[in-house]
Amino acid sequence: MKSLEIPHTTKKQMVFFSWTKDILIYVIVLNLFVEFSPVVIIDSFTLSVFTASLLKIMIEIIQMLKHKVSKIFKANKVLRTFIIFLILFSSKFVILELVDIIFGQHVELGQFLNVIFLVIALMFTRQMFRWIYLGLGKPKLPHKEASI
Repeated sequence: MKSLEIPHTTKKQMVFFSWTKDILIYVIVLNLFVEFSPVVIIDSFTLSVFTASLLKIMIEIIQMLKHKVSKIFKANKVLRTFIIFLILFSSKFVILELVDIIFGQHVELGQFLNVIFLVIALMFTRQMFRWIYLGLGKPKLPHKEASI
């Protein structure tokens, strides 16, 4: 099977691909949570796509904030760790509240712990896809011939 060679890609194309990939991953994970967790409720597939998009935006903002805090408090490890923990802890409440404001009763992500598990599952799945993608890009090493 012959694969298509991708011509040089631009930064905008890579950002578009990254966001599309992440949102599709988030849709899959969200719908698995809907199917297997009685506390996670999303009324329709369309709402799961919108919820995945909102979660992607929120997680990106949280990651940017975490990186900025790391740079600002680079010298003070204890303070940096405390503030990052505070950001990560409080962000789950912000996510719950924002989902409730935007989608109302049509989307329910459960309680605080459910959101923590959901965000961890989203980030782990995204990282797993990254590992697979990078692994597929590594060149094959030639096999050593077995000596008899």
